Amino acid sequence: MAKAATQVQAEPAALPAHIAVIMDGNGRWAKQKGVARVKGHKQGAEALRALLEACRTRQHIKYLTLYAFSTENWKRPQAEITDLMELLRYYLKHEAKSLHKEGIRIRFIGEREALSKDIQKELADVESMTVDNKAFTLVIALSYGSRQELAGAMKRIGQKIADGSLKPEAINEQVISQHLDTADIPDPDLLIRTGGDERLSNFLLWQSAYTELYFTEVLWPDFSAAELDKAVECFSQRERRFGARNE
Repeated sequence: MAKAATQVQAEPAALPAHIAVIMDGNGRWAKQKGVARVKGHKQGAEALRALLEACRTRQHIKYLTLYAFSTENWKRPQAEITDLMELLRYYLKHEAKSLHKEGIRIRFIGEREALSKDIQKELADVESMTVDNKAFTLVIALSYGSRQELAGAMKRIGQKIADGSLKPEAINEQVISQHLDTADIPDPDLLIRTGGDERLSNFLLWQSAYTELYFTEVLWPDFSAAELDKAVECFSQRERRFGARNE
C-alpha cells in the first residue's frame, strides 16, 4: 500500500498560495511503458485529477495554473493533436460540472481562437458556469505562449495610446500586467516543472519574475501528492527577498 503524503507544516506566509505547473513527460512515460503516446496523455490527465484533489486539501493553495497546451505544441503530428483535443473535449464535458459543484472557478488563458469552434464554446460555457465560485481557482493555459501574450498586451496598449485613452508616460509594470491574460490573477509563488528539463518554455515569463522554480526528474504521469509536498517543502525553506536584502 502506498504511503500517504505528509503535508508540509509551516506558517501560511511560508507556503505557496499560487502554484503553476509545466506538466512534462507524458510521451516519455508512454515510451518507457511501451504504449501509445495517447496512453501517456490519458495517464497525465489522471495525474492532473490527483493533483487538483491534493491542492484542494492543502488550504494554503488558492490558485493552480497548468500549462496544458502551448502555441508550440501545434507543431506536433496532427494525429497527436487530434488525440489531445479529444481528451480536452472529454474532460470539459465530464469534469467541469463536478469541479463547479466543489466551488472551483475555472479560467482559460491563451489564444483560444486557434482552437475549434466547439471547444471555444465549451471553454466559454465552463468559465460562465464557474465565474462566481470562490473556493479555488484553476487556470488552464491552452494554445498559450507567454511571448504571444506579451505581444497581444502591447497591441492592446498601443491601441489605447492611438485612441487617446492612455498616455505613453502612464505605462508602467502595473499597466502591462493589467493587459495580460492573467490580469486579475496573482503571480505564481511556485512553478513546478516535471520531466527533468530546466526551462520555462515560454510559460508565464512576465508573471514568474520572482517565482520560485522547482524542477523534478519525475515524469508528469507519475507526479503525486507526495511529490507536490516535496516541492512545497523546498519552497518553504527558501528565503524570498524580491530583490531586497534582509539585514
